[in-house]
Amino acid sequence: MRPVHSGLDLNLLVALDALLEEESVSGAARRMHLSEPAMSRTLGRIRRALGDPVLVRAGRSMVPTPHALAIRAEVRAVVERAQGLFTASGAVDLRTLTRTFTVLAHDVFAATHGAALFHRAAAEAPGVRLRFLSENHLDAPALREGIADLELGVIDSTSPEIRVEHLHQDRMLAVVRPGHPLLADGPITPERFAAARHLSISRRGRLHGPIDTALADLGLRRTVTGSVASFPAGLFVLLTSDLVGLVTARSRAIADALGLIAFEIPLALPELPFGMAWHPRHDADPAHAWLRDRVRTLLADPGPEPGR
Repeated sequence: MRPVHSGLDLNLLVALDALLEEESVSGAARRMHLSEPAMSRTLGRIRRALGDPVLVRAGRSMVPTPHALAIRAEVRAVVERAQGLFTASGAVDLRTLTRTFTVLAHDVFAATHGAALFHRAAAEAPGVRLRFLSENHLDAPALREGIADLELGVIDSTSPEIRVEHLHQDRMLAVVRPGHPLLADGPITPERFAAARHLSISRRGRLHGPIDTALADLGLRRTVTGSVASFPAGLFVLLTSDLVGLVTARSRAIADALGLIAFEIPLALPELPFGMAWHPRHDADPAHAWLRDRVRTLLADPGPEPGR
């Protein structure tokens, strides 16, 4: 057991939070408006207090130790609660707020809505930074462990304490290059759709999904050539191939921007419930509430609908 230091300076918690988030002495120094030597000395005090190196050199960067990773979420929660004690009546001064929010989302969200969210943050809270993390092929309790502050997408968390708010329904569209044979030979029927060669979009590399289930119900089967982990990567593959790919209806603007053609899939497919999720430790955090509200506002406009 590590010794308890009764004279511990609680300001070290704020510094530790910055160091664990930045994973950099220089980054933490800028965030706390300190010189690098001063932050280095602070890191030394933290190491002595915890009996752990906290950050260790890995090439040109620094990485947290296992103990630092284990306490990161708790440190973040304690710092947020302490900040909340000094925030009167749930208010927050956005003009002076200095904070980095980590958002876990499929990269199609960042590609479609990132610019608008960055613009709103710069206008209202210039000291706020938004860090987007793509969904990983491994499922991890990112919200519980403090790896992410907010999750956006089709929420499949089974953790009972996680707050989940439904935002809208979305659906899949098919996407092909201009001049694709599917577009030239009459109506796109399930049979013609199944006969084409397809590209799967799956962060886990799956080659089978709801489309295959719907086709099987009709006695049909498609050929999936392969998979990529993200919609934007898939769109660039489609530009120079005869593959059929996918994009969500709400993000078809990125397909349109590349000159690709999106069309309705001729199958009965389930809709996609898009939502946001966060850990309850953020419930009373006014800065986090501001971020959630801006996401709600951003997604309130459904945007153009294909063929409607």
